[in-house]
Amino acid sequence: MATDKIYMFTATIVLFLLFLRESHCRLHHLKLEDDIRQKVHLNTFGFYKHGYMIVNMSSLTLTGEDLDKIDSSTVGFSLDRTSSNGFSTYLDDQDLDYCVLKKSPSSDVAVALLLFDFKKNESQGFPPPPPCVQFHFNVSTDEQQGLYNFYFHNCYSKDTQMVNPLRFSIEINIEEKNPNSFLSAGEIPLPKLYIIMSMFFFFLGTLWLHVLRTQRADVYKIHWLMTALPFTKSLSLIFHAIDYYYISNQGFPIEGWAVVYYITHLLKGALLFITIALIGTGWAFVKHILSDKDKKIFMIVIPLQVLANVAYIILESTEEGTTEYGLWKEVLFLVDLLCCVLRFSMGSKIVYHLSNVCISLSLLQIVCYIYFTRIIAILIKFIVPFQWKWLYQLLDELATLAFFFLTGHKFRPASYNPYLLLSVEDDVEMEEV
Repeated sequence: MATDKIYMFTATIVLFLLFLRESHCRLHHLKLEDDIRQKVHLNTFGFYKHGYMIVNMSSLTLTGEDLDKIDSSTVGFSLDRTSSNGFSTYLDDQDLDYCVLKKSPSSDVAVALLLFDFKKNESQGFPPPPPCVQFHFNVSTDEQQGLYNFYFHNCYSKDTQMVNPLRFSIEINIEEKNPNSFLSAGEIPLPKLYIIMSMFFFFLGTLWLHVLRTQRADVYKIHWLMTALPFTKSLSLIFHAIDYYYISNQGFPIEGWAVVYYITHLLKGALLFITIALIGTGWAFVKHILSDKDKKIFMIVIPLQVLANVAYIILESTEEGTTEYGLWKEVLFLVDLLCCVLRFSMGSKIVYHLSNVCISLSLLQIVCYIYFTRIIAILIKFIVPFQWKWLYQLLDELATLAFFFLTGHKFRPASYNPYLLLSVEDDVEMEEV
């Protein structure tokens, strides 16, 4: 019965990935209906010289009371430029009591406002704008290079403080491209980066297999499970590189390659947490069976990791302007934080089960990995210039590679490995069992 449930769950995930609408591309199509948000972040893109963006708004419908009060400062777009992945240059002004469309930006702020002139279309009724509005933006000089944020603003809802919000429905297509790639400036090196890192993980997996073959007498079942980690990670990076390659050349991915990448990404995350949990609970090294407490840990860890991967997939496949994007971004952050806590908990269990000689180094390794990939690397992502965004992915992959290597080195099969030796307390516990 349990096996049937696992198969059914796996089939559900696969079907979900197959029918998932892919939006992780640079040819965007966004359709919002009866939205009341004051500001909608449509997209962010890093442009080099001769890069361009084409915006086609096919429809805009406004519904609500007092439509005659709507003017050119009520609804419109804004496009601002920054030098890094940090906050928008005028984003802090959004906390004030005025809308950005109603106040001209200062001369030291790189912001362009695109306003609708409703007065010239009074005889046409609402929606006043023509059925199709096109906006073309081209980066013509080196000084215009940067990270551009494109927003849609609804200042009417802000002025009325949501008592009588203005509802809008919009359908918009956005095409953004650099001279030789549909990828943002900081993402152009990613296909090559992922291919190179996949080779390193494949080499690490091959080295691990060689160690297992030379130390057959001391190999545990957990060692074979650890073998799948680097190879699954390598496959995930290869499919990720292929995904980005097609986005770079045609603006959108091939659906089949994207689904395969998401499946391998999900398996890699699940395998990583299963391995850490089994080592942390002392399975194979200290205990021969999982206790009821350990089983409860798995009932929390594995579904949580699957949820984190599914949230990541939905986030990658959702347009930034949709209301679901913000929701899944918060879900992913929360689940990822809980997963980090569980990883630290598994490290604490390693402290309890394994030899006290090397406890501090093992726990320190897990703590450093969590802090580096979740704090330091993310800070670097916000600090570095827009064209160096790929450094975040590089540091994250290098940290994962180092974590795999150190974990394999410390828990490798060996007759006198101090990490696999039981302490006196562990011997007493095993005798009681």
